[in-house]
Amino acid sequence: MGHEVLHVAGEGDVDILIPGLAISAPAAPACEELERAFEGSQLVIVENIASLPLNVAARDVLYRTLDGRNALFHHHDLAWQREHLAHLEGPRDQPTWRHVTINELSRRELAQRSISATTIRNSFDCDPPRGNRESTRQLLHVSSRTLLLMPTRAIARKNVAGALRLASDLDAVLWLLGPSEDGYEGQLQELLGHSDVEVRQGLAGGLSMHDAYAACDLVVMASTWEGFGNPVLESVTHRRALAVHPYPVLEEIASFGFHFFGLDDVDQIREFLRHPDETRLERNLSIARAHFNVIDLPARLAPLLELDESDVRESLDATR
Repeated sequence: MGHEVLHVAGEGDVDILIPGLAISAPAAPACEELERAFEGSQLVIVENIASLPLNVAARDVLYRTLDGRNALFHHHDLAWQREHLAHLEGPRDQPTWRHVTINELSRRELAQRSISATTIRNSFDCDPPRGNRESTRQLLHVSSRTLLLMPTRAIARKNVAGALRLASDLDAVLWLLGPSEDGYEGQLQELLGHSDVEVRQGLAGGLSMHDAYAACDLVVMASTWEGFGNPVLESVTHRRALAVHPYPVLEEIASFGFHFFGLDDVDQIREFLRHPDETRLERNLSIARAHFNVIDLPARLAPLLELDESDVRESLDATR
């Protein structure tokens, strides 16, 4: 049995565009717009708009539209987990609504607020395309230098300062992929101005994330908070060593048996860079295959959606 999947959002390349859903929309969408978009749907999957409600007016219209409908709320982050958003209302619940978190921490915090949720952690392609290491390094003019990849945006909680310290200790070039956001540009320029580290910024035209992972010698995740932290698993699936700050959800990921470096493990990192331990990288990858493989996602979703695994797989294929 086939299941049609329609993407509804306030911006981007989607099936149904409703501008009032965008984070920066000047006005909320009308209930009638959402009702037309959801007409005939068996299930509405809500991605984070009620979890981290950056457009509160749109969230409230969505709640009214979903009253009595079957809905699944996919929670990436929760408002109280961000200091500057802690004053906002958390998710609501109804008998026809289900909740999924991407980590156990959020599931427990929802349970404390009388909302039952299921944890389904993010899933990854464990055999991603291989990027072009040599041509990417030539484009970056890093030659034989050690290259640290920071595959995140530049905002306060990403802890760019921690990544710069590690790069300085290793005499490495730091490649910061993402842009500055949330008014962080001034702080970033001040950090860079006071650092002796050579920095590359942005993903140059024609390069892919696969090229970035292939080109680097070490991935650094210095974040103090992540709802999950996709670069952690991306470093594993791309067979790259990772240096990471112990943000709260990292403990859940590491508990599966992964071996990562801390930001302060400078001597161990130097030794690894001199003599890479491929066994360590392969062991991490085998853990990812067993517990975070996108191939297994339909089997994990099927009981929650009350569908056959084959139907879930078909629906997921339709979203790619």
